[in-house]
Amino acid sequence: MTDPIYDSYDANLARSDTKRYGIKVARSLSDMMKIVAIRSAVFISEQDCPYDEEFDGNDFCSTHLIGYVGNEPVACLRARFFADFAKLERLAVRHDYRRSRMSFKLVKAGIELARVKGYKQIYGHAQDRLVSFWSTFGARPMEGRETPLVFSDFSYTEMLLEADPHPDAITLESDPYLLIRPEGKWHETGVLEQSANRDVTSPLRSVSTRQ
Repeated sequence: MTDPIYDSYDANLARSDTKRYGIKVARSLSDMMKIVAIRSAVFISEQDCPYDEEFDGNDFCSTHLIGYVGNEPVACLRARFFADFAKLERLAVRHDYRRSRMSFKLVKAGIELARVKGYKQIYGHAQDRLVSFWSTFGARPMEGRETPLVFSDFSYTEMLLEADPHPDAITLESDPYLLIRPEGKWHETGVLEQSANRDVTSPLRSVSTRQ
């Protein structure tokens, strides 16, 4: 079984193939440091975005994807999930890798991740100059939006992608063990279901309740 695009980074394979593309979900402080470094280089340094506007208070309630070339982190994408739509945002690719296919692979990974989580509407804000880029994935400018969308000194276009339902989307009918696997690792056995191989002891039953 081929790993999904949003979990295609393998450090061992990347070590021997410095041109290999890989993507993973951020799960650690080290991963978040990579994201901060990439976005600081792209948005704060290159685009003069103020720090408080770039790091806007939404990073710790989001899912982040990191794109690698070899073992070098070169790009990132943030996803936030609402009741009936997902929002992809903060796509950043380091300058030296902008002619690669990383931006396309990372957006495809974000769309796939959202579809597996059951989302069929994927929303985003595209800088006006990048509308055609987002259109390549099937996103279209939203109709009936007359008020200009401007923030951090750029003008944006609201984009909406109507995605087909994913055949393996996670639902309430999914295996309960799948629901407690790490984000983006739903295709692999998780540590909590491995713990089910131990005998059930319910250790709190043996704790005395006497004061």
